[in-house]
Amino acid sequence: MELGLEVDDSRPPYTVLVVKGEIDVYSAPRLREKLVELVTQGQRQIVADLEGVDFLDSTGLGVLVGGLKRLRSHNGDLSLVCTQARILKVFEITGLTSVFRIAATVDEATTSSTS
Repeated sequence: MELGLEVDDSRPPYTVLVVKGEIDVYSAPRLREKLVELVTQGQRQIVADLEGVDFLDSTGLGVLVGGLKRLRSHNGDLSLVCTQARILKVFEITGLTSVFRIAATVDEATTSSTS
């Protein structure tokens, strides 16, 4: 399945990156490139909406962690939107639920600064 990446910048100061499809060893480089591009453009508060993600492997997790590190080094943050049990389980098993702020909706991710 093709990886879909769509940027929604209608919620300043947040930039919402809507991700759809599978994030795996083949598609993860596209996600990495998009995150780097957004940071280079000056975006510092990025919300990755993973509601349309069907599959996430360790390569995809690595890209998200790398994006978080890049943003934090620029005094920014990367929040996630995810309610799918099978995707959330990947974050729980790896202990990344304590690293990422994971919200249930884009509205929640863009209006609240605490989890």
